[in-house]
Parts: sequence; structure tokens; C-alpha cells
Amino acid sequence: MKKYRGLVISFIIAIAAIGGGVWYINGILAGGIVTMADIMATVNKVIKYFIPLVLLLVVIIILFIVFRKRDKKFKFWLKWESWIVFLVAVVLTLNVVFLVPMSSLFNLNYAKMGTVSKQTLKKGDTVAQNISQEGTVLLKNTNNYLPLENQKNINVFGWASTNPVYGGTGSGGSVSSNSVDIYQGLKSAGFQTNNDLRKFYTKYQAQRPVISMMAQDWTLPEPTLSKYSNKLINDSKTFSNTALVVISRPGGEGADLPKDVKAKGITYNGNKGDFKKGDTYLELTKSERDMLKMVNSNFQNIVVLVNSANPMALGWINEYDHIKGALWMAGPGEKGFSALGQVLRGEVNPSGRTVDTYAYSIKDSPSFNNFGDFKYSNGKYSFVNYSESIYVGYKFYETFYKDNERGYQQAVQYPFGYGMSYTSFTQKMSNLNQSSDGNISFNVTVTNTGKTTGKDVVQAYYTAPYTNGGIEKSATNLLDFKKTKNLEPGASQTVSFELNRSDMASYNEKGSGSYTLDQGNYQIQVKENSHEVLDSKNYRVNQTIVYGKNNKRSSDKKAATNEFANAAGKVEYLSRKDNFANYKQATAVPKAEKLSDKQKAQLSALSATNDASAIEKMPVTNQKSSLELADLRGKSYDNKNWDKLLNQLSVSDMNRLITYGGYQTVAIDSIKKAHTYDFDGPSGFTSFMIPVKATTFPVATMIAATWNKDLAQDRGKVMGKQANELGISGWYGPAMNIHRNALSGRNFEYYSEDGTLSGDMAANEISGAKQYGVYAYMKHFAMNDQETNRLNKLLTWSSEQAIRETYLKPFEIAVKDGKATAAMSSFNYIGDKWSGANDALLQKVLRGEWGFRGMVETDYFGGYGFMNGDNAIRNGNDVMLSTTGESGSAITGTDKPATVKAMKNAAHNILYTVVNSSAYKNYNKGDSLKLPWQKTLMNYNILAFAIFIMLQGLAIYLYRRQYRK
Repeated sequence: MKKYRGLVISFIIAIAAIGGGVWYINGILAGGIVTMADIMATVNKVIKYFIPLVLLLVVIIILFIVFRKRDKKFKFWLKWESWIVFLVAVVLTLNVVFLVPMSSLFNLNYAKMGTVSKQTLKKGDTVAQNISQEGTVLLKNTNNYLPLENQKNINVFGWASTNPVYGGTGSGGSVSSNSVDIYQGLKSAGFQTNNDLRKFYTKYQAQRPVISMMAQDWTLPEPTLSKYSNKLINDSKTFSNTALVVISRPGGEGADLPKDVKAKGITYNGNKGDFKKGDTYLELTKSERDMLKMVNSNFQNIVVLVNSANPMALGWINEYDHIKGALWMAGPGEKGFSALGQVLRGEVNPSGRTVDTYAYSIKDSPSFNNFGDFKYSNGKYSFVNYSESIYVGYKFYETFYKDNERGYQQAVQYPFGYGMSYTSFTQKMSNLNQSSDGNISFNVTVTNTGKTTGKDVVQAYYTAPYTNGGIEKSATNLLDFKKTKNLEPGASQTVSFELNRSDMASYNEKGSGSYTLDQGNYQIQVKENSHEVLDSKNYRVNQTIVYGKNNKRSSDKKAATNEFANAAGKVEYLSRKDNFANYKQATAVPKAEKLSDKQKAQLSALSATNDASAIEKMPVTNQKSSLELADLRGKSYDNKNWDKLLNQLSVSDMNRLITYGGYQTVAIDSIKKAHTYDFDGPSGFTSFMIPVKATTFPVATMIAATWNKDLAQDRGKVMGKQANELGISGWYGPAMNIHRNALSGRNFEYYSEDGTLSGDMAANEISGAKQYGVYAYMKHFAMNDQETNRLNKLLTWSSEQAIRETYLKPFEIAVKDGKATAAMSSFNYIGDKWSGANDALLQKVLRGEWGFRGMVETDYFGGYGFMNGDNAIRNGNDVMLSTTGESGSAITGTDKPATVKAMKNAAHNILYTVVNSSAYKNYNKGDSLKLPWQKTLMNYNILAFAIFIMLQGLAIYLYRRQYRK
């Protein structure tokens, strides 16, 4: 056995290495950081580094066999030196593997982050609670039943009361073990709750079914009436005649809420009869209806809490005569349910407003039939038709029912911007101040005419003149909004508005191909919500103004022009012409579709990497210079020293910088570029890889419901401060896609159905974080408005007017007003072009028209049959959200001038963003670029080689002792 000791030791080392590798791989797979395809590709890449080690081991074994009959002295040295050499080779190989193919994952898995201070966490909690307080919407208050100022005991019904929705799932979700639950929120405001009811629900089911990116269990646990004992109900009636009923709907990344809960493939294990065929997930279950009926029969005073970021069908609130109050709270985050007790008690006067239109029927939305799963019958592509054009949310309902108030009241329960208060206000508009350059200003005086201190929201809208068959126009459009301070009874505040008439222009895709302000009378209105006018002033445009090449809008760097003709497809778009004469055709379920040969050819051509500039001279690389990235901090994007710095980069440097962008930007030694961390997510900093303790904020929908730009800015500042303390430079957020349909799984992560509200909130969050040097990735750019088929080559068809006025609007505001310097492109195609390699989107509009300066990163780079790094960098996408460098994220064809030119441009955008971030605020020349794990590896290497020297010394000692004569 003695003579095989070396082989046994080698075998044990190999088994330990394999076991460690399996454990590590299982960890990162469970975290969702990589896919199995990534793992296999990485394994294949790493294997080549171990081939020399295997060959060395084979050579050693051969030497043992060949020289097995040599004398003992020779074999002594052969064994000792062979194994020392082998161990040295193992250490060198592991170093190469750790520092080259696995470095990106090690950067994340062994990240040593800072700690958010107690003071900063406290500030985060304060901002989060302010958002929850101001983002709670009072939907109903019959005879001023609320607040419950003198109420002590309250029954809480509904299984969701024990497992409410705090946020969502996926990258925009957040996890906290210290969340304030509904019962704690009520207790903190002095309410006593019925503990028997709570125990009853907890015993029925302890945990909420899991909705994740990988699988979704849509079950809504709710006890049947037979589960409620007579004693429980009678004791509850004795405890209090007041009941709070909680109804929740969860959602998350990776799947949309079911359009038909009974459809094939939907997992729902609730009570029999909960849903009928065709019922959507946003309707009440039979079990919920039965519970409500039972509560209504036994309790005189009912308050409903709607805990859902997705706008449910809420007609039932008016069906039960004892429902006297109703509140809406989307996911309120870690501490947000404390606001519930404060609002019910009257310690906080609710001032939130809805961010979506609440229709009585979800199916009345013009997008309903064109939302979901549609696939071409002759290709591996899916599609979705935005056939409703610009008529999304309130822009549909306010226009479609413009002269039909009865129809509107039957269709819409709560308009966009709706919300009640415990007091009353008046709003009075001043006259318009107009200047020759198109600037308009006016004031609105808000007076609290009630008996309770509170805040009000001033909503400014405009109505543009419409010509039948002309440019599509909504009957009303949100122009701007402001929230007052807390006004005591009788107090007033005057808020000011400034705009330019170009803000009221419509995009004329069929005519001039530009924004156009039609001649006629415009109404600038102050409204209670999208439907109720409080005050109005007329503004006259005497002559049509075209904002074309020689007359761009003042906010544009370059005049807008048609760029998305390829996105229109062969879709019939909803039109206001002849009072929506084509409504039935435009909103119908799409017919079975086939890709034409021309479309297939176009898609194939767009998926290929062309090198039209092959005849160009190869750009300069590897040039020697003493210039460092830090020297460019604060310099303009076009500073001449950028060319000198970029010339210092090697092709390998640029490839690593571009390819390994998953949750980080890598260090580049040649220009002393420091490593940075970029973390999720929209509800607060989280990581799939390591624990991060930071504030868990309310979801974006609730932030928007505050209608408070200052609060959004405060939230951005806290994100920036916490990022500084954690050592994070980039924030994967905020997300600002549109609530195109109520069933979108990720609506919680997005602000609203309206682009202006979304854009203004996002711009303030971004600018707040930027004050601390944090670059916020506005996402997902653009039109990632459903989860279904997002990874299945989803071709999104839309009119250019809708693209610009609705879906790009939030991003435009975030760039122009928020000064965003980072963006994340989306998985979907816009027309026949993947967003991540869409020159019209990323170059011509984002950078050309809006003047964006910064970097664009892909969404998670899993390849999925359409993502390609080469195409991305040639069309304006600079960095790949890849942790492995696989699945097409690495740049190939680097012997071509056009490729290297695109790489240098991408590197410029990345480096410009990073050097002007917090990463370089306290950077000093000479600072080490090594991460803590790399320094630890260095220490282990020193220890290992010290051991090798000791082993060599031991060999000499043993030899002399054994063979000394």
C-alpha cells in the first residue's frame, strides 16, 4: 500500500476538488445566476486548463513504471520531486482557472461588501414608511366611516391577512425576515385583533404558494365556509362588530397572471369551483366571495384591504352593503404595513392616487385579446400585437367614452389618478402666462376646506384638438403633477407649473414623420383624476407647428423622425376615426400567423453579424501611455484624451470588459480601471449570490401611487447612500415599463399605465441616486410589458406613435430630466429587431435624439437563440449581463476592424459611466485593483509555495537521514 500512497493522495485531492465544484455549481444554479447551459459551456472551457495537469500525471505514472527497477536513491528523488512538481502544477492551474474563466463568478460569490450603517437604515425605513403612508389609496369611505379613531377591537378576515404580499418575485423582488405584518401594523396603531381568527388561518395553511421564475403555483388559499365553526364566528361577533377583509394577489418575474385560471398548464390547487373557465386571476375566487358574504351577514362594519399591485376587478366592493371603507396597498415592502394601522386610526390622512384605471371588467381592456401567448406556426418565434396603439389605460376609456358618460360609469370604477381623503380641497387655476418661444406657466392654489390636515395632488392634463382621421389623439393626457405639503384646515398652498407647448405635440408617423402641434384650441386642465375636471384654461395654436429637422423640440438633441417603420407589421391598429369604427377588428384575438419567407430572411439577416467596414484600417490597440482612467473623471465624453486612453486597451481587455458584465464591471489593469459592483433591484439592493442587508422599499407601483416627486427623489438618495456604504456603484433599477395590461406579472416592478407619471417618478429616483455617484440602469429598454414568451424570440408589433408616446416616454423623461447614464435593454424584439441590437432604439433615438451619454447593458445573457454580443456592440449595446462569458456573450471576429471599432466604442461608453461614478470619488492613483478574494488567493499562494519549499527541505532531510553512509 505504501508504494501507492501518492496515487491515493492524488485521487483524494481530485475527488475533493470535484465535490467542491459540484457544491459550488448547485449553489449558483439555485440562485438563478447561471443556467445549466452556462455551466456546461463554462465546464467545457475550464476543462482545457486541466489537460496539461492530466498529461503531467500520466507522465509521472509512466516514469514510475519505466524506472520501477532503478535503485532506491533514484526512486526516492523521482517520487518526491514528481509529487512536488505535480502539486506546484495543481496550484498554478487553479490560479489560472480562478483568475481567468472563473474570475467573474468568484468576484460575485466571494464579494466582500460593506455594511449599511444603522443611521442610513433608519433613514431608509423612514422614507419607506413615508412612501407607504402616501402611497395608500382610499377607494371607498361611505358616510366618512373612516378613520376608526375610537375603535379598539377589530376582526381580520381572509387567509391573505396572515400571508400578505410585501412585493414581488424575481430580480425586482426582495426578501426580509423582519417585515412588519398586517397584525403588527394594526397593533402599533392601538388596535387589538382577534387572535383566534389568526390562528385559524395559520393552521389552515402556514405559507403562501410559491411563484418564482422557474415555476408558479397560483393557488389562492382560502378556507371554505364549512371550515369556520359557529363558535369562531360567534366569538368574533362578540369581540367586535368591525371586520377588516384582506384580499391579495401576488405576481412576479417570469410569468404573467393567468388570463384563464382553468387553462391547460396553470397550476391551481385551491378549492373546487374557485374559478370557472375563462375567469382571470384578478377576479374573486368563489371561496373569497363566500367569505365576504359570510362576513357581510355577520358584521355591520367592513373595511376591505386590496393588497395587489395588479389592478383587480373590484366591482364587488359595492355589492356588499356593509362594506363601508376600502383601501389599496400594493406591496409595501418591509415596514409598509405599519401605515395600514396609521391610516385606519387617522394618524395619517391617505393621499395616494391610483396609477391605473380600474375597470369593472379586466376583459374590457382593448389589449386583453392581444396579450399573452401567440406563436407563429412555421417558426421558432412568438409575437404580440400592440393593436390598441396609443389607447392604453385611461387614454382608451376617456376617449372611447368621451361623449358617453353613462357608458363610462358602467365601464370604469376608479379612474386613473383617483383617491379619496379624510378632508376636502379646492383647486383654483390662474390664467396662463405665455411667451413667444412657446413656454407656458400657471399656478394652482390648493385650499384645505375640510376639518382634517392632509395633502392633495394637483394633476394637470391637456386636451388637444382632434381631426377625424388625423393624428391619433387621446381625449386627455397627463401633463404634469405636484403634491402639496400637509395643509391644515383652512390653509392654502400655491404650486407652479411650467411647460413648453411642444409637450402637447403628437407624433405624426404617417405624415411628416415628426412631432406635430396641430392648429386649434388646446385645453390645459386641472383635474381630480383623469375624468373629473376641476378647472380649465384654453390655449390657442394659430398655425400647425412641425418639429422637424430644422425646428426640433427644445428638449431634443436631434429632431425625432420615423425610425420604427419595421415595427408596424401587418396589424390593424385601433383608431379614433369615426368614433372607433374599427374597434371590433383591431381588438379581436389575432388569427393564426405565419412568418413570410421575406420575414424569415430578414430575421436571419438581422441575426447575422455583418462586417460592412472590413476594408477599414485596424484601430489602434495596446498603445503604451501613462494615462489612467482616473485622469478622465469629470472630462467631457468627447475629450481628446479618451482616444489616447482607449488606444491603450488590448482586444482582450475590451472583450473582458464587454463580456463579463453580470452584476459588475471588471477591472482592467492597463488603464487602472477599478472593479465595480452592479446589483439588483427596483425594491432595494439584493443579490442572488451573497446576503445583502439594505432597506426593502415598497414596490414601484406604490411609489408611483404617492404622486410625490420629492419622495421618489428621497428614495433615490437613500439607494445612493446605501450603495456607497455597501460598495455598489450601479443599480439595476428603476424599472419603468408600462402597465399595458392588468395581468402583467411584473406590474409591481413598474410604475403605471402612464408614461409621464412613470417617467417623472423614475427621473427623480435616478437623479437622487446620482447625487451619490450611483449610475441607475433604467430598464427594460424597451416594451418589455409582458413576461409571456419574453425568452422565446418575442416579436413586438406596434405603431411608431404608440412606441414613442407611450412606451419610450418614461425612458425619454429619465434621460432628459433624470440625466440617466445607464440603461438595460430588454429581451423582446421591437418589430423584427432584438432590442439589445436595435440601432434605431439604442443609437438613433436614445443617443441621437435624446443625447444619452452612458452605457447600455443587456438583460441576463442566456443566449436563448437570439442574443449575440457581436450584434449588440455594433448596434449600441455595450456590455453583456453575463457571469460566465458564454452563450454568445463573448465578442468574436476580433481580427476585423469593424469589430474592434465597435468594441472601442462600447468600452468608451462603459468607462465614461464608471469613471464618473462613486467608484472613482475617493480613488487615488496607486490604489490596488485587486479584490479581497484575489488578495486572499495571493496569501494562499505564498503559503502554498512556502509549504513546497518546506517539502523540498523535508525531502533533502529524509534523503540524508535514510541514505547517509
